[in-house]
Amino acid sequence: MSITRIARHAARQMLQIPGFLVKVPAGFPSPAEDYMDNALDLNEHLIKHPAATFYCRVSGDSMLNAGIFDGDLLIVDRSVEPVHGSVVLAAINGEITCKTLDVHARQLRSANNQYPPIPIHDGADFSVEGVVIYSIRDHHYRAG
Repeated sequence: MSITRIARHAARQMLQIPGFLVKVPAGFPSPAEDYMDNALDLNEHLIKHPAATFYCRVSGDSMLNAGIFDGDLLIVDRSVEPVHGSVVLAAINGEITCKTLDVHARQLRSANNQYPPIPIHDGADFSVEGVVIYSIRDHHYRAG
């Protein structure tokens, strides 16, 4: 899995998008107009620490079972303290990767059984670059 850093988060004007007051069912449809709420600012909901937040695009399939797919846009927060089980962007021996942090076994785990864990040996050049807070996926169908 490779990571392409896209940009740091830049504070912008509020982006107001209409939202729904209730959860939208994924089963039978309901009349949406009856449930329209006030505008929603995605920055307010997705970005808690603007100065410490950046975006990157993921490539590969090692995190499929964590819901992170090839091409997803990740929102990464450097100010969040990584803990056991955090999905992190980590640098190990000069390589950047997105994996689950296993503090107890001292390793980075993939979320796909086809990829073995990456051990974090004593003396390894290792750092956590940030904790993945959200992933954004494009669901738009494009006829090919």
